[in-house]
Amino acid sequence: MNGEKKLKNPVTSFILLTNIIFLPLFILVGVIRMLEFPVWVFDVMLCISAWSSTFAFGVLFKRIYPGQSFIQFAKDRFKNKLKFSVILTVSMIQAFIFLVILFIVSNNSEADSIFTKTSWGMLVYFFFKNLLSGPLGEEIGWRGFAQIELQKKHSPLKASIILGFWWGIWHLPIWFTTGYVGIDLIKYMLFFMISIQSTTIIMTVFYNLNQNLIVPIIIHQFFNFFIGIINGNLIDLIMYNALFYLVVAVLIIVINPKKVLYGKKIHTLIMDNNT
Repeated sequence: MNGEKKLKNPVTSFILLTNIIFLPLFILVGVIRMLEFPVWVFDVMLCISAWSSTFAFGVLFKRIYPGQSFIQFAKDRFKNKLKFSVILTVSMIQAFIFLVILFIVSNNSEADSIFTKTSWGMLVYFFFKNLLSGPLGEEIGWRGFAQIELQKKHSPLKASIILGFWWGIWHLPIWFTTGYVGIDLIKYMLFFMISIQSTTIIMTVFYNLNQNLIVPIIIHQFFNFFIGIINGNLIDLIMYNALFYLVVAVLIIVINPKKVLYGKKIHTLIMDNNT
């Protein structure tokens, strides 16, 4: 029998520990850049820092779910069969947003290329670096644990609003490394938070419809990857993302497919999918 006391506020503990672990790792990333270490060292350390939420969840796991296995918990998040309709829908939504932003930027840009990656090798490297440093490192903790845990007390919509805020705040140290100050920094922070909040709602809907962590990982990956390969002003890109993802989030809230965000069928649907 495990003698450790079960945590009373597991999500709060998770968020606090995630930030405690992330901050020194992120400072180390900055030191590595300042000391001009090789790019691959910087990329590896950046990936490691992005896994702070998984590290935090791993440390707290036995006090959140006494007697359970962390490895089995992680495997269970991927056990449900992927629904083709869900994967196709999220892919089409994000591809459409990407193409619209690409069209806007291409009409306003004077740069030689509208893409930041000029070869297939660079594109493939960026894709997998982004996958390792963002979606794979963050989703076990934020969606696989915190989102589902919050849904035990709140509707999925309210849970996603709460989680979206704290997930956005977790990125706060990154905001101050952009080089922006004054009104530009305020714009960046505002558009970033709108993007994060909107994306969280979208992730919540499709994750609850399929209950396989691959779904939010795909949404997270496309969000980061698409914005990272467009050659444009970062504030403008974040603004376009914020606008279009917000429109999608609002439409989904209004439609509320299968009453997955709020309504009488929520509890039964979520409980059935998590058993």
